[in-house]
Amino acid sequence: MTDFQAMVDHLAAMSCVISVETTENSRTGIFRIVTGNEAYIRSIEQPVPGTNITPNKFVPNQEYTKFVERDLNFEDACYQAAVLKKSVHSYAHPERMEVWFNMSFLPILPDDGNIHYCIYMMEINQQADSKSMSSISSHLASAVLETSIKLRGTTDFTATMGDVIGDIRDLCDAEHCCILLVDEIKKELTVLGEAFSAYTSLLPMAHYIDDEFFKIAMSWEDTIAGSNCLIVKNETDMEIVKERNPVWYESLMGAGAKSIVLFPLKSQERLLGYMWAINFNAEKALEIKETLELATFILGSELGNHLLVDRLKLLSSRDMLTGVMNRNEMNNFVDGICEGNENEPGPVGVIFADLNGLKEVNDLLGHSTGDCLLKDAASALRRVFNEENIYRAGGDEFSVIVLGMTEQDINQKIQEIRNVSQDYDLVSFSLGGSSVDNAKDIRQALRQADERMYEDKRKYYETHNKYR
Repeated sequence: MTDFQAMVDHLAAMSCVISVETTENSRTGIFRIVTGNEAYIRSIEQPVPGTNITPNKFVPNQEYTKFVERDLNFEDACYQAAVLKKSVHSYAHPERMEVWFNMSFLPILPDDGNIHYCIYMMEINQQADSKSMSSISSHLASAVLETSIKLRGTTDFTATMGDVIGDIRDLCDAEHCCILLVDEIKKELTVLGEAFSAYTSLLPMAHYIDDEFFKIAMSWEDTIAGSNCLIVKNETDMEIVKERNPVWYESLMGAGAKSIVLFPLKSQERLLGYMWAINFNAEKALEIKETLELATFILGSELGNHLLVDRLKLLSSRDMLTGVMNRNEMNNFVDGICEGNENEPGPVGVIFADLNGLKEVNDLLGHSTGDCLLKDAASALRRVFNEENIYRAGGDEFSVIVLGMTEQDINQKIQEIRNVSQDYDLVSFSLGGSSVDNAKDIRQALRQADERMYEDKRKYYETHNKYR
C-alpha cells in the first residue's frame, strides 16, 4: 500500500494527496484530501492572510469542500492529474481571495479501483509573479504575446479587439466567443467584440441584451463562486450551473449552449466585463484555461487603459454640467471644417441659442437653481438636435452646428426650439441662425448667426423689462 504520508512529508511546499472517485462513464464522484504535510495542514488550520479560509481542524480523508468552497477548476485539475495521469500547472488569482496560487498537480500510481490519486502542491504569493504567469508552453505563450502586440500597436482598438476575439475563438475551437463590457453604474451591457464559427446557429449577443440579461450578467460573479473563471465542459458541470444560477441555466439552454468557459475581465480589481467561449473543445479545456488566464490578465489591463483614455477624452470634450460638447470641441470642429477635413463641402447650418435671464436667476434664486436652468436648456436643445451637435460655448451661450442644413432647415429648427422650450420653467432662448452653401465658409455663418441672435435678444429685453 502506498505510504501517502511519507510521500508528502518529503516535499517542502504545501502538499497533500487528493483522491478522485470516478463513477459510471468516468463521471467524477467525491474529491477527498487523503492527507497532507505539516505545511499544508497549517494552511488549513492557520490560514495565510488574504486566503479568506476559515480556520478548520484538519481531518484526513474528508471531502475538500469541508475546508474550502467548491471550485470546478480545482476539481478539473485534480481529475486531469489523478484520472488522466497528466501533470497540471496553474497560476491563478481566485476572485474570493487576495492572493495568487502557484499550483501543481502530479499523478500518482497505482489507482485503487475507481479511486485515483494525485499530489497537489501549492505556493501562495501576495502579489502576481510574472515568471510564474509566463510559465506556459511555447505555443500558448506565443498566442498570448501576439494578442498583446496587436493591442499595443493598434490605432483602432475596437476593430483590433474583434481580431483578438476571433483568434481566441480559434484557440478554443468554439462556436461563439464574446467580450461583453459591463457598466454597473449605467446598468448597461456593450458587446466589444464577438466571433462565430462557420457552422454555428447561435445568435449574436444583440439578440439577448436587455434589462433582464443585465441582471443575469450581474449574477455571474456569484456563479463563478470565488474562482478566477468558470469552465463548464459537459452536462454534469452544467447541472452545477443549474443549481447555482437556474435563470442563467435556462438562458444557456435556450441559446443552445452545451459548454461554456467564462472569465471576468478586471483592471485594478474593477470589473470591466466578461469574456466567454460557448461550445468549445472540451478536450482542450486545460490548454484553454492556461491561455485565457494569462490572456484575460493582459486584456483587462489593455481594456482598462482604453476605457481610461475614452473617459479622459470625454472629460476634455464634454461640458460636465450639461453633458453637451464644450467650447474647445466646437473650436476643433470648426477648424477641421475650414481645413477641409470633411469629405463633402456641402452646406452647414449654425444656430446660436443664448439663455435669457440666467444672471437674474442666479442672483435671485441661487446658483444651484441657475445650474438646473442650464441643464433644462441643454435638455430642450437635445429634443431638437443630436447631443454631439450641441456646444456650450459660454456661461449662458449654446451653439448648434450641423452639416447639411439649409437656411430653410435652420428656420424650422429655431421654431422647434421655441416650441419645446415652453415645456420647461424659465427656459427662454434668444436665437439666431444662418446657413452657407459651402461648409468651408462656416465662419461667415457663425458671424451672421451671432448678429441675428443679438437682434433677437434686443427684442426680448424690449418686452421683458424685469430682466433689464
